Amino acid sequence: MVTLQVKPTRMELSNLKRKKKVAVRGHKLMKDKRDELVRRFIIYVRRNRVLREQVEEKLAAAMQRFVLARATMSAEAVEEALCYPARPATVEAGVQHVLSIEVPQLRLAAAEGFSYPYGFMTTSAELDGAVQIFSEALPMLMELAEVEKVCNRLADEIEKTRRRVNALEYVMIPQYDEAIRQITMKLDENERGNLIRLMKTKQMIAGRE
Repeated sequence: MVTLQVKPTRMELSNLKRKKKVAVRGHKLMKDKRDELVRRFIIYVRRNRVLREQVEEKLAAAMQRFVLARATMSAEAVEEALCYPARPATVEAGVQHVLSIEVPQLRLAAAEGFSYPYGFMTTSAELDGAVQIFSEALPMLMELAEVEKVCNRLADEIEKTRRRVNALEYVMIPQYDEAIRQITMKLDENERGNLIRLMKTKQMIAGRE
């Protein structure tokens, strides 16, 4: 451990004690922040797992129906049926804050209701089902993307906070403790030396009288 290079004075000792007090307070605040970040991270991770399972289930069901639709329809008919979206939709991207951390906020702005973008004369029920399920999965995909990004940001912030906590706990505060100990020992040594010189001076004066 690197020792702080300081002057062994009472003013420096007072400054070090004040800095150590600030470091200890900062260490506690950073630990509290890290713990709260971990708690929020666990909540988002659990939500991410649930969403991912739901999305994968929806997409698997939609793809299964889509494959069945391709088996009963020509490729041209499927392509023509899916040329136009079922409903217009836009994605609005914003920013939200989680413990003072900026994270993305995604909102799907879509028209109310749902209607198929094709007629039913040349399409199959399997294609209808696939389009319906894809439409239901879209908002979930948006939320999943948002939650995953929040998880990434929180994980990065947890790592940064962990490094700061460790730096305070294992480097800065021990350095302050060691410097305070050395200065205290030096001041005590100087005080004993001054006391011994004073006693010798008194003895010399008393011997001359």
